[in-house]
Amino acid sequence: MQNFLDFEKPLLEIRTKIEELRHLEDTSENIANELTVLQDKFDKTLDDIYNNLTPIQKVKVCRHQDRPKFDEIVKNIFDKFEVICGDRLFSEDSSIKGGLAKIENRNFLVVGNDKGIDIDSRVKNNFGMAKPEGYRKAQRLFNLASKFKIPVVTFIDTPGAFPGVEAEDRGQSEAIASSIKCSLNVKAPIFSFIIGEGGSGGAVALATGNRVIMLEHAIYSVISPEGCASILWRSANESEKAAESLKLTAQDLLELEVIDEIIKEPRGGAHRDVIGVCGYIKDCILKASKEFDGVSPDKIISQREEKYLCIGKKFLIN
Repeated sequence: MQNFLDFEKPLLEIRTKIEELRHLEDTSENIANELTVLQDKFDKTLDDIYNNLTPIQKVKVCRHQDRPKFDEIVKNIFDKFEVICGDRLFSEDSSIKGGLAKIENRNFLVVGNDKGIDIDSRVKNNFGMAKPEGYRKAQRLFNLASKFKIPVVTFIDTPGAFPGVEAEDRGQSEAIASSIKCSLNVKAPIFSFIIGEGGSGGAVALATGNRVIMLEHAIYSVISPEGCASILWRSANESEKAAESLKLTAQDLLELEVIDEIIKEPRGGAHRDVIGVCGYIKDCILKASKEFDGVSPDKIISQREEKYLCIGKKFLIN
């Protein structure tokens, strides 16, 4: 049975009744009618819940264990994908993956966070929290794309960069800052998709694109609600209040002009229809890439710079 979040308890109750009826040997018309009524009730309840999600509920949705991860998204969007590993300096960091990809006759360079799909891969990938070697691998790939004028697609899904001592010893802050600087100078368009969590500078390092697009229930913030609550109210129990204050939802960020577009998720979130949401992302990639056909490298770079220089200007008080 599908995994349900705490605020989806009414859905779990309906689904349990549906499964109980399906396992009955009775195949009468009354049972069939009851199943239809229950399924209609499930669909309506699902719509009611997801049409009125609070910010903290969106945080829970974007962290759902079944939400599509990097490998699944790449598999369902690109026709070919050749992995490129290592930062050529220290080691391979599997929390950030990348490589050359193709959709139809268009080439792309893909880079993204990978949280992992089970406990073993999550531990191996450090739950999507990259170390300096991960960001230096991203820089290596950005430079490759720039050299051959290959459009870049990034997928962001991370709580943030890894905060451990060994990461700091190897220059975590410098690696993140250099990734942002490198992104700004890529001579090809960058299309950044926030598919789950977009946490702090660890997310910005991969999200400095010409187009920044979020899935409907993704989040993008300088800090997690729990981290914010611990700092401001000295208690993680205030995370709901923090989520409201952080303006971390796709809808908030579109209004603030931090992002450019929202991709609507299938009914009940991306985890309920992975193939469907991948189709939406694929269409968005193709549309965005066609907009930059024939645009010069200098104009691509200047457009990217101007985009970030203009964020927040309309909110300035004269």
